[in-house]
Amino acid sequence: MPRPLSTTVACLALAATLGACASQRFDGPTRRAPRPQAALEPAVPAIPSGPVTSEPLAPPPGASAVPAEIPPVASAAPPPVAAEPVYVPPPTPPVVSGGRSSVVGSWNAKDATGGTCKVSLSSAPALDLYKASASGCPNKDLSKVTAWDFRDGEVYLYQPGGTVTARLRQGGGALDGALSKSGASLSMVR
Repeated sequence: MPRPLSTTVACLALAATLGACASQRFDGPTRRAPRPQAALEPAVPAIPSGPVTSEPLAPPPGASAVPAEIPPVASAAPPPVAAEPVYVPPPTPPVVSGGRSSVVGSWNAKDATGGTCKVSLSSAPALDLYKASASGCPNKDLSKVTAWDFRDGEVYLYQPGGTVTARLRQGGGALDGALSKSGASLSMVR
């Protein structure tokens, strides 16, 4: 169905009006007539200028007016360079002829009751101790020995779990001491 002529004319008039507004908006601001001088604020009278001088400001209250001295430059030599740290391993206890290495091997153990057995002290590590074994020991505690250590001139025999079975001292090619639980004497010879 064709549109009535009045609707078409109205659409064209609206399009022309919008086009005029759009073009005026994008063309920039419109020029306005200058306002009369009376509407402007009164002009500020010019202040005569004189010579300009400068000087340092006074120090703030409580501050010294004397400038702090600048420390003298020591020398033009470069600062010392720190040396690369050198790894030094911690000292280990010396193994002397009467030390740990001298007790490694097989021993014949004899307790206070006269019972004898074989005790072997190995140089193989077992955590922070050394492996040991006992065979044919009538003493139940001595038969459970599985580890040993040498500290402060003494041989310590251990059971599983870290229980000390015996403490022995070196003397004249033998080890003499006592069982920890009973306090009974124990000696070991090669």
